[in-house]
Amino acid sequence: MKSLAAILEKINEPLKIVELDIPKLKAGQVLVKIAYTGLCHSQLNEIKGKRGEDRFLPHTMGHEASGVVIDVGEGVSKVKNGDHVVASWIKGKGLNANACQYLYGKEIINSGAISTFMSHAIISENRLIPIEKDLPLKLAALLGCALPTGIGMVLNTAKLRPGATIAIFGLGGIGLSALIGSKLMYASNIIAIDIADDKLNLAKELGATHTINALNEDANEKILEYTSNTGVDYSIEAAGNKNAMQQAFKAVKNGTGLCIIAGNLKHDQKIEINPFDLILGKKIIGTWGGESKIDEDIFLYSKLLKEAKINLDPLISHEFKLHQINEAVSLLDEGKVARCLINLGT
Repeated sequence: MKSLAAILEKINEPLKIVELDIPKLKAGQVLVKIAYTGLCHSQLNEIKGKRGEDRFLPHTMGHEASGVVIDVGEGVSKVKNGDHVVASWIKGKGLNANACQYLYGKEIINSGAISTFMSHAIISENRLIPIEKDLPLKLAALLGCALPTGIGMVLNTAKLRPGATIAIFGLGGIGLSALIGSKLMYASNIIAIDIADDKLNLAKELGATHTINALNEDANEKILEYTSNTGVDYSIEAAGNKNAMQQAFKAVKNGTGLCIIAGNLKHDQKIEINPFDLILGKKIIGTWGGESKIDEDIFLYSKLLKEAKINLDPLISHEFKLHQINEAVSLLDEGKVARCLINLGT
């Protein structure tokens, strides 16, 4: 069997569309026909070499998808043929299978425990979560990364309570998911910060009480204005930007304020904070996928979707086919997308 895939051959070059030979499944591996896959800044950082040396070139890419199981390897019990699944980089229950390698002619193409920029992908059992078949696969793709990280930061990392105030820096898929989570938890002030007016308008539609265009306004000054000079209880940075990270930390109130960093900087870039702010009681932490327990959390998010308590349709700003993936990468790099999906269906 073959798989049409977008692979990274060289840093800072367009992804190459190739046809790969699919090897025999090993223990703990599952073959999935991918329906939709999401594109996020993690892949952009890989393509642009911001993570440092890439020792696995050439390799497959992608870590968020929905699809249908078409074969399972030895020992797999979590999913079976015909199951609809969410594929996520966040480890869940099940076997942790070794990475695999595909062949492109005689060339070896490396692949991790999960890759999703492919029509058919071998994925480790513990990166798959079965879902009900009446959940649209297009929306289900967002459950692999954007939603569990974004809402997870609100529910699991911050443990935000009703009436709290929050500022969200960066309104891509993760930032907008955090906004949805904040509204779900009845935050009193939800302040959305970005540099794109269309994303700020979308944030208003999704429930932001205030928006700030950081190109035209001083974000920290406006946050103080909107919070009676106290700052916010929580801030979330999802822009992957040094200045946004520093502003997000500055935005939280003294004594109890918590800043959560989700974005990634270039591997050799650092942020600067005033240590006296730590003495004043401000806290800054990172997040690992919103501290999600992926099997349980996806069940919860699926339930919320089916009950119409959350709406993910507005997050999907663009949809492309696999052969258009480099166009999607360019738009993401320009900050012009909320969440972009690659449609791998026929």
